[in-house]
Amino acid sequence: MGKLITIDNGGTLTDICVIEGANVWRTKTLTTPYDLSKCFFEGLRQAAIDVLGKDDLTALLRDTESIRYSTTQGTNALVERKGPRLGLMVSAGDSADGFKGELFEALVGDRVVTIHDDADEAAFSQHVVTGINALCDAGASRIVVSIAGKGSTALEERIRNIILATYPAHLLGAVPVLFASEIVVDDDYPRRTWTAMFNAFLHPAMEGFLYHSEHRLREHKIRAPFLIFRNDGGSARVAKTTAIKTYGSGPRAGLEAVKALARHNGFTHAVALDIGGTTTDLGEVRDGQIQQRYCGEVEGFPISFPFCDIKSIGVGGSSIIRAVDGQIQVGPESVGSEPGPACFGLGGQEATITDIAVLLGLLNPQTFFGGRLTLDTQRARAVVQEKIAAPLGVELETALARASAAWISAVAEGIDKIVQVQADTTLVAFGGCGPLFATAIAERAGVSKVLVPRLAAVFSAFGIAFSDLTQEYQALVSDVSVKTLTGALQALKERGRRDMAAENIQLADCQIETVLVRTRNGSEEILPLGDNLEIADAAWQSCANAVIHLKVAKRIAHASFPNAADCKASDMLPAGTRRILDGDWCELPCYSVEAQHPGASAAGPAVLEESFWTALVAPGWRIQFNASGDVLLTHDTQ
Repeated sequence: MGKLITIDNGGTLTDICVIEGANVWRTKTLTTPYDLSKCFFEGLRQAAIDVLGKDDLTALLRDTESIRYSTTQGTNALVERKGPRLGLMVSAGDSADGFKGELFEALVGDRVVTIHDDADEAAFSQHVVTGINALCDAGASRIVVSIAGKGSTALEERIRNIILATYPAHLLGAVPVLFASEIVVDDDYPRRTWTAMFNAFLHPAMEGFLYHSEHRLREHKIRAPFLIFRNDGGSARVAKTTAIKTYGSGPRAGLEAVKALARHNGFTHAVALDIGGTTTDLGEVRDGQIQQRYCGEVEGFPISFPFCDIKSIGVGGSSIIRAVDGQIQVGPESVGSEPGPACFGLGGQEATITDIAVLLGLLNPQTFFGGRLTLDTQRARAVVQEKIAAPLGVELETALARASAAWISAVAEGIDKIVQVQADTTLVAFGGCGPLFATAIAERAGVSKVLVPRLAAVFSAFGIAFSDLTQEYQALVSDVSVKTLTGALQALKERGRRDMAAENIQLADCQIETVLVRTRNGSEEILPLGDNLEIADAAWQSCANAVIHLKVAKRIAHASFPNAADCKASDMLPAGTRRILDGDWCELPCYSVEAQHPGASAAGPAVLEESFWTALVAPGWRIQFNASGDVLLTHDTQ
């Protein structure tokens, strides 16, 4: 088996894992939002140096079985409301008035036009042309057409033909028109329209970069497929991936790793605390299963595709922290990696938790980022003084304490709103900032057990390696009968056969899962389908407009967790002490994570330092390294 390369592109940092058997090499690079291919290939070159001892990317790629990639760019774009200005075209009588709220205002606003589909062809054509002109004049850079009703697909096709005949590419310019019927099959009009709008919003940032990167990879004569990890937990080629399925793919990768880790450790309820540069992403694994809905939500709005229950809040390591009207405000804006926190020395002028952690004494300016980035303490002090301490009229130490407490509270409140904490709940803290204040967050949320994976800083990238090559298809059926279901399933399987054949895979070698989904009284009902379609016919005989979901999966190479043969209880050996501000300035033992052996343990308070993450362990918590090299933190109440 060749090497597996997995990449998770975040708003601030891009993480890369190279996996070969039990060996995992990991590295990080600053995300370059102006050109994502730059950090992509910089990270791969650094990985080649780490693995091969020389800068030979071609050699690394030729010994690679697969490259799997995920991104939080879509999540971050929506959190920060940064993206194209959408225009929306609907037909008269469609419930466009129902699309309201802050998110709709940010994406579309008043760029909405209606057309009358009951007019003759000439008048209808004029309505379409007038509507397109009005949306372009209003500043729309992408236009979504979504028509309600049974004839929606045919009407959207008519509109498409009129646009193509009236606006040649050199006239319409760079304003793409996208049609909901191309994206999804769904008779729920609001859900269908939101899906199309989200897809249109996310598409531009993904298309150019992904195809460009795929082309550059081919220059290295790479044989391994370049696969995009999606928010449904599977991977597929760029050309077979819909933009909306990249939304939340990074957090979903983290959940895949949590799922595998929970199974490995026997956890019945694991909560993912994934804190990156821009967001904190929360998800749950119960009894070995990721919580998922076949019709998911994005920021509280319905979409027509399966989506796991991941909630993102605008709090991360690069979130801007400032004083506003005498109160500490955390996020949702982020400085990202450009310019980054002030302590990065790249021009940042805003305070972040990273700047605060440096001044608290938690982060070592000389060893941060594996020693590849020296932090500037003076710049951090200047922005915290200017943006927090001075407006509040307090000393720097008080400002640091209040700012860190506000950041911890913001994360803990997110857990309170989203997760039902139980006696068996384990908080799995990962991401660049996940471990930093994990025990303080856990105490605030009522959780008494925290696990920090040994690969915490790249855990989402590692989790991508638990995905398979998959495709999912949907079909709307007007009635649940054996004849209708048989025809629909045959058509979906044929699509799966063609897509897998393009990967040189036979459908007979794949696992096929089918479910029938309907929504009644706001609740989702799911009926697994097997070969005996009479069961569905009998159970849902009177059902109309159900949706068949068919998933085709081919298992590809996965990562695994190591188990140490020798896991004897021993005391952890500190690498020294760290002077930190924790109420008062104090000296705490500082432990190098890489220097500890499985079975080693110690008591908090203490500082844990790894090449790419740092954790402050609060008093009353016990530290123990398990057989996989992960750090288990348990409160005295355990």
